[in-house]
Amino acid sequence: MLGLREAAVVLVAIPVTLALTMLVYYLYGYTLNRITLFALIFSIGILVDDAIVVVENINRHCLLYRKRSLLRNILNAVDEVGNPTLLATWTVIASILPMAFVRGLMGPYMRPIPIGASVAMLFSLGVAFALTPWLYARVMRHWPLEHSGEPKEGFLDRLYRRGMKKLIYEPAAGKKFLLLTAGLLAGALAMVAGRLVIFKTLPFDNKSEFQVIINMPESSSLERTEKAAAEMAAYLSGVPEVRDLQVYAGASSPYNFNGLVRHYFLRRDPSQADIQVNLSDKDVRKRQSHEIAVAVRAPLKKIADAYGARLQVAEVPPGPPVLATIVVEVFDPNPRDQRALAEDIKNLLKRTEGIVDVDSYIPEDQPITRLVVDRQKASLNGIAAAE
Repeated sequence: MLGLREAAVVLVAIPVTLALTMLVYYLYGYTLNRITLFALIFSIGILVDDAIVVVENINRHCLLYRKRSLLRNILNAVDEVGNPTLLATWTVIASILPMAFVRGLMGPYMRPIPIGASVAMLFSLGVAFALTPWLYARVMRHWPLEHSGEPKEGFLDRLYRRGMKKLIYEPAAGKKFLLLTAGLLAGALAMVAGRLVIFKTLPFDNKSEFQVIINMPESSSLERTEKAAAEMAAYLSGVPEVRDLQVYAGASSPYNFNGLVRHYFLRRDPSQADIQVNLSDKDVRKRQSHEIAVAVRAPLKKIADAYGARLQVAEVPPGPPVLATIVVEVFDPNPRDQRALAEDIKNLLKRTEGIVDVDSYIPEDQPITRLVVDRQKASLNGIAAAE
C-alpha cells in the first residue's frame, strides 16, 4: 500500500529470516510443533519491523536526495536508523530471553519460544542491515525512481500530518488526547479487576480421551471399589460421545504422559481404580473433549459421594503435565501440626468457588480392631487362640 519497491524487498526479507530461524531449530534438535510454531508466529510481527524501517528510510533518502549516488543514499539511510533499530531489537530480546532460564518441567517445554524469537530477532537485524540494502539496490537497477514521478502526499499522509499538527500545536487538543489515553489505560486495567478478560496461555485441546480417577476410602475392599467403578462406567457408557472404556481396579492402567508425572503406575491398592474413557472421533461429535469432561463430572461425583470416594476427571493436558491445577505443599517439623494445617488448607480450598476435586496425599486414619479371645471357652471347645 505504501510502495511496491519496499513491499518487494520485505517480501524476500521475512522468509529469509524465518528460514534461518528454522535452521537454528534444526541444529538445536527442536521439532516443528505448536510451541516452536508459536515462537515463529510471535516473532513475525516483530522481525518485520527491522526490514520495513530500513527499506522505508532508504526509499525516503532516495526520493529526497536524487542527485546523490544510490550507494551514498543507502549508507546514509541505514546509518540514520541503525542505532534505534539496534536498541529496539535488543530490548525485545531482553524481554523474551529470560524465559529460557526457567527451570523444572516447564523450562525445556517453553524454551523454544525465547530461543526461537531471540534468534529470529538477531537474524532479522542482520537481514535488515545486509540483505535489505543490497536487495533494494538490485530493485532500483531494474526499477529506477525516474520511472515514478515526484513523491505525492497520500490520504494517510495528509490525515496523519493534520492530526499531529493539532496535537503538537494546540494545547487543548493535546490535553484531551492525554485524558483519552489515560481513560483507555484505566479501562484496560479495569478489565483485570472486573474479570472481563479471562486469559489462558495453553487452551484446551479437543482430545480423544480422558480418565476418571477413583480413590475409595483406604479401608475399602477390592469388590466395593469394583462396584463403584462399574456403576460409573455404566453411566459413561450412556454418554453419546463415548466410544469405549476400560476399568482398572486394584491395578495400574497403562499410563500416559499425564500419568507419568502423577505416578499413576503406582496405583495398585484395592481402594484405587481408574476408568480410561475413549471418545469418538472429533469429526463426528459436536462437543469438545473438555466440554464432555465437564458435563460428566457432576453425575460421576454423585456416584462417588454415595461410596465415600474421591473423584478426579483427568484430561490430557495441552501443555506439560502437572500434579494438579493448584498444588499446595505444607512443611512443618511437627507432623501433627503439619497435618492440622494441611487439613485447614484442604477445607479452605473446598469452600473456594471454582475449585473442585480437592484431595491430599495424607494417609487416612486406619481403624484398629482388637479381638479378645476367651481362652477358657476356647480350651473347652478345643480351639487354639490363634484360630
